[in-house]
Amino acid sequence: MDWSDRHCRYFWRLLTKEALLYTEMVTTGAILHGDRESHLDFDAAEQPLALQLGGSDPEELARCAAIAEEWGYSEVNLNCGCPSDRVKKGRFGACLMAEPDLVAECMAAMRSAVAIPVTVKHRIGIDDMEDYPGLTRFVEAQAAAGVSTFIVHARKAWLNGLSPKENREVPPLKYDMVYQLKRDYPELEIVLNGGINSIAECQAHLSQLDGVMLGRAAYQTPGLLAEVDSALFGGEPGPTPAEAVTAMLPYIERELSKGRRLNHITRHMLGLFQGVPGARRFRRHLSENAFRDGAGPEVLEQALAMVSVAA
Repeated sequence: MDWSDRHCRYFWRLLTKEALLYTEMVTTGAILHGDRESHLDFDAAEQPLALQLGGSDPEELARCAAIAEEWGYSEVNLNCGCPSDRVKKGRFGACLMAEPDLVAECMAAMRSAVAIPVTVKHRIGIDDMEDYPGLTRFVEAQAAAGVSTFIVHARKAWLNGLSPKENREVPPLKYDMVYQLKRDYPELEIVLNGGINSIAECQAHLSQLDGVMLGRAAYQTPGLLAEVDSALFGGEPGPTPAEAVTAMLPYIERELSKGRRLNHITRHMLGLFQGVPGARRFRRHLSENAFRDGAGPEVLEQALAMVSVAA
């Protein structure tokens, strides 16, 4: 949440044409009772794009899934993995793993409302839930409801005792448990999430699983995404970081003309030159200037020139 917004996704799409992109999690209440356009609007260039929902009421989720399909999304995903306190109090996110039958009811309602794929993202377990038996009970309940694609974050979520940040880092990654899930349920599409930081790691996991999901690695080192199409899809290489910056300029001009602020866009680009000489100057120039009133595309061009000189 608050990371993979529409500006971020447009930037990512410049780097990879093939990967499926996900929105930040949007609650059913925000869609049904809030500013729907601000939560759901996207640029057509972002496709294929999945909307990730947060909620636990089958009827509300079904209504939101139908709205997502009307809006043009390629997939609807239910988040059963987010461990934050705010999410837990709202009875959605990772705490739903304790209620597999309710989740199955939600998934069935969503599937009946739309023709596009409906998927679920979840942890391998929560708190004191039995490890593998608890995971399979959850998966079997969703499969019985017609779900065939599972995005599995290979860590438990400790809802009592760990912060959301700690829940992304402290519980050990148990990839073997996800591999076993695929072996035991070969008819299901199993996608791995958690701790994947390189294309080589993606390739290793894909030898045993159907897909991989990148989170923090995609955000912190977005240049990684430029390798995805050629390495994982057999397509053409993505743009160089400098080419990606240049390709963003028309989008930035268009968004600024609508009253958007430059830093709301460029904040997603800070890690683009990670590991390249001059990357620190690139980040610093954007951090110190993109937030200023009237800041325009020239700020990004100046930052890019600093990298070019250093390189």
